[in-house]
Amino acid sequence: MAKKGNRVQVILECTEHKTSGMAGTSRYVSTKNKKNSPDRMELKKYNPILKRHTVHKEIK
Repeated sequence: MAKKGNRVQVILECTEHKTSGMAGTSRYVSTKNKKNSPDRMELKKYNPILKRHTVHKEIK
């Protein structure tokens, strides 16, 4: 039997991109331990459309 882990895949989406009015979205896929960090994850990642680092929040 395989043990079910606490690690889950999450999608991070740029928060500033929606307000900029530019087409497209900036999304990253990452993993987190849902037991250690039950809250939504927030990281600064590079947005290639805006050409700078912006805050990306976990969606869903």
